This record gives sequence, structure tokens and C-alpha cells, in this order.
Amino acid sequence: MKVNTLGKTNLKVSEISFGASSLGSVFKDIDENEGIQTVHRVIDSGINYIDVAPAYGGTVAETVLGKGLKGINRNKYYLSTKAGKYTNPDCYGDDTFDYTEKTIREGLEQSMKRLGVDYIDIVHLHDFDYCKGAVADKAFETGFPTLLKLKEEGLIGSVGAGIYDMELWKRVIKEAPVDAILLHNHYSLIDTRALELVDSCVEKNIGIINASPFGMGVLTPGPVVDWHPANIKERELFAEAIRYCEENGQLISQLAFQFSMQQDYFATTLFSSSNRKSVDRNIKTYNEPYDTKFVKSLQEMLADVMNKQWDFDAGSGLLPENNK
Repeated sequence: MKVNTLGKTNLKVSEISFGASSLGSVFKDIDENEGIQTVHRVIDSGINYIDVAPAYGGTVAETVLGKGLKGINRNKYYLSTKAGKYTNPDCYGDDTFDYTEKTIREGLEQSMKRLGVDYIDIVHLHDFDYCKGAVADKAFETGFPTLLKLKEEGLIGSVGAGIYDMELWKRVIKEAPVDAILLHNHYSLIDTRALELVDSCVEKNIGIINASPFGMGVLTPGPVVDWHPANIKERELFAEAIRYCEENGQLISQLAFQFSMQQDYFATTLFSSSNRKSVDRNIKTYNEPYDTKFVKSLQEMLADVMNKQWDFDAGSGLLPENNK
């Protein structure tokens, strides 16, 4: 599998990479043993970059990933986790945002114990665009300086960020000491705004990780998860797009994954899965050409949701106030 240098991290990451959020039952309940075997399949396939977070499933994703990595030589993979956002394991969506040095240090220590490692290649400051205002300011005031200290101490290799808000991304690239950034939902069939950030990242040699090629599940067959902010009308549009693909012998998830890998600006495109068959399918898709003409017609169908700024902080799109 082709590898690319991830900006100032100098990590040689595989062109496709693995996001472990699914191991925390974020999208659907998983079988832990299958999740562990999925991690093994990922490593065996040549994928060498894995991302996770303590917030995914309230530490469940890190725990399952740690079991999957047990006994695997540490030089076979690069690992990133996140800091600053922590989720109640008994109530998904019950989140705490804390970017103080004490909490980040304690959280990272716990993450490393769950993952079974004593060194993290990248730590991304996580979701400080949620709740806006003072939360974001705290991330800049104490969060990033803490990650720099951890880097100087040799506990982590590189400083990163993982958020969604486009305007805040511009501030991060301009002001934060990031070596790499993890963009989610900004380069896919329904959102190409990541391209707006490329020039400023190239100028500073900031590596770009392209995450969520499937739009957090809306570009895959099956129903949209309840917590996605898409309203009823938008969910119906995604269902129509899925039917359109099937009627034309296409699979929307395959097209979405192929489209996401068409830009050389991104060192790696990160997908999430909790089963081996999905990993195999994505690797197969990675090696196949895609139908550019059909993709264009599909994007025209999805024009109403193209480059939409989803409000992931507002709760489920199924809430009455969002059903417009």
C-alpha cells in the first residue's frame, strides 16, 4: 500500500487509515471479538495509521482497540488518540469538555493504559468547536500548550487537532502549533470545503488526515444514525440517493470512499469499521477505479446538502425542532 509523509510529523502513513470510533459502538452495537479481529485484519492489510479517542463510546473504543493491539509489534503501526473531550460511558452524548493541563495529562495516561502503549504518535485536541466561545479559547490557552509540553517530554510525537467548524479551522492553522490536522466530513461526496484549507496547510507543512469519507454514515446503505443532525427531509434525500445507486448497479459507500481519495493534498483517508468484511471491502475499493460521470450525477442529486454546515452540537436530527 502506498505511503505518504504526514506533514511535520514525518510519519510515513498508509494512504488509507483506520478510525476506531466504530469499536465503541458509536454507529451500532458491535461484537467485541469481531472488533479485535478487525484490528488484526487492519494491521495485516498494511494499514499503519490508527486513530481513536476516549470519547468514542465512553472509553470503549480505546479499550477494544487496546485488546486488538495486544502482542502486535509497536513498529507496525502509528497511533493517535484525542484529548479534551470525554464521554459518559452510560450515556452517549453526555460529554465533558476540559482542556486544562491536569485533565489532559490524566486523560492521556488513562488512554495509554487502555491502549497498552507508553507512547502516542499524535494527540489531537478534540471537538473544542462544540459549545463555541470560551471552550475554544480554553483549548488555545491551555490545551495546545499542554500538548506541546507532552511532546517536549517525549510522551507524544506530534500535536494535532480534530474539530469540524470551518471558521475555527482557519484559526487553528494560523495560531495553533499543530503538526497535523484531522478533518472530518469536509472532503466527501457532499462536502469539499477541505480544499479551502489546503494552501495554508501546505505553506506550514501541516499534514492533513481526511476522515469520515462516508459522512458519518449518511453515504452508506441503511438508515442514518439517530444522533446525526440531518432532518427528516434530508434523510429522505440520502435514502433516495442510495436507491438511485442501487438501481444503477452502484454502491454509494464505494463511490464515496473512492471520491474521498482523489486528492493528493491529503496524506491519508481514514475510514471506520468494526468488522473484517468491511475492511476487506474498503481495501478492494481503494484499488479500483470509480465512475466519475455517475459520481457527478449523484452529486447533482445531493445538491441540497452539498457543503452544508451540520450542527453536530444540536443533538439528533430526529428531534421535533429539526424536522423541517
